[in-house]
Order: sequence, then C-alpha cells, then structure tokens
Amino acid sequence: MNLEEKTFDKKTNIRLVLFDFGGVLSEEGWKKGLRVIAAANGLNGDNLIQTAADTIYETGYILGKGSESDFWSALRRKTGINGENASLTYELMSRFVLDERMIDLVGKLKSEKVAVGILSDQTDWLDKLNNRFDFFRYFDHVFNSYHMGKGKRDSILFDDIAELLKTPPDQILFIDDDPGNVQRARQKGWNAILYDNAELFHREIDKLFFTGE
Repeated sequence: MNLEEKTFDKKTNIRLVLFDFGGVLSEEGWKKGLRVIAAANGLNGDNLIQTAADTIYETGYILGKGSESDFWSALRRKTGINGENASLTYELMSRFVLDERMIDLVGKLKSEKVAVGILSDQTDWLDKLNNRFDFFRYFDHVFNSYHMGKGKRDSILFDDIAELLKTPPDQILFIDDDPGNVQRARQKGWNAILYDNAELFHREIDKLFFTGE
C-alpha cells in the first residue's frame, strides 16, 4: 500500500474515484494467465508479462487500432509460445474474477455522493468480461483504452479525463496496481493510491471517506 506522498485533503474535496480493473476491481487475469502460458512454454513469467505488455501496445490492440489476432501473432514471433488464439485468450479471461469487496466499496462511495468509474488499459476483453459479470452498471463512468484510443502510458490521458468530466485533478482519486500509472496520475495533479495490500487499502479508504479518523 502506498498512499500519495502528500496528505489527502478532507474527503469532501474528492468528488470522483476511478478504479483500475485487473488487479484492483478483479483478480489480475492478465498476469496470472500469462504466467500459466509462460510455464507451459518453459519461459520466465515476468519476462513474458513485460513482453506481452509492450506487444499489446505495439500492435495497437489495446488502443483499438489492432486485433486480438495481431497481438497473439506478434507475441508468438517474439517468444515462441504455442497455442491457438482462442485457447491463449481463455487462459487470461478465465482468471478475471470480480472482487466483491471492491464492488461493495463502489456502492458505499455512491451512497456518499461520490462519483465512481473504471479507468482501464484493456482491449475489447473488458466488454466481454462485462457481458459475463455485468459490472458496468455499478459505475458512473467507464474509460477503456480500447475505445479511447489512448492508454495510461500516455500521461495526457489524465488531463483528457479531467477535462472531459469537468473535474479539477485534485478532486479525483485514482486507484491502480501499476506504479507507473500511479506516478503519471500524480504528476497530473490527481490523488492516487498504489493498490498492493487489500487490508491496508480498505482501512485507509474507510478513514478517508466513512469514519473521518
């Protein structure tokens, strides 16, 4: 858990909370699935995850400018992994499981008149996951790189969202499990939490929004 270096202002100053999807609102199916694929192919899991992350940007799939087939074909060429597209995708998609405690938190925030949204670097897989779990209905806003044509690696995205929602950056709280994304959000004036410990996170959120401690 790593709260922003500066102390948060009073909770009433935060009008909008944006959540990452994989690794925050759900199990990190992307990383878990890629580790399974790596093990099946005798590869290092961390290396495959990094290569896949770079490849999904390079092929444009994560920005809605390339296809799932483009992504897997490029990853095969780089790493030598085996498997049909559908089976490889299944290894990832099947491991995304909603965190019910986080969904409960979303409801509690809405009851406090705080707007809530998703900010995810995802492909059309996020839409398919919503078809399975029907979770978009819990949120006021859903921002997905696949539809926006811009991802969280581009810090301008954070300016764009604040402007789109007509919300001052210091009234936005962003929760993500990727340190780089958190850093870029903070550089743009957002409040941000690096999500890496569930129990500590929920205690701090309770203090910030619900108990006033």
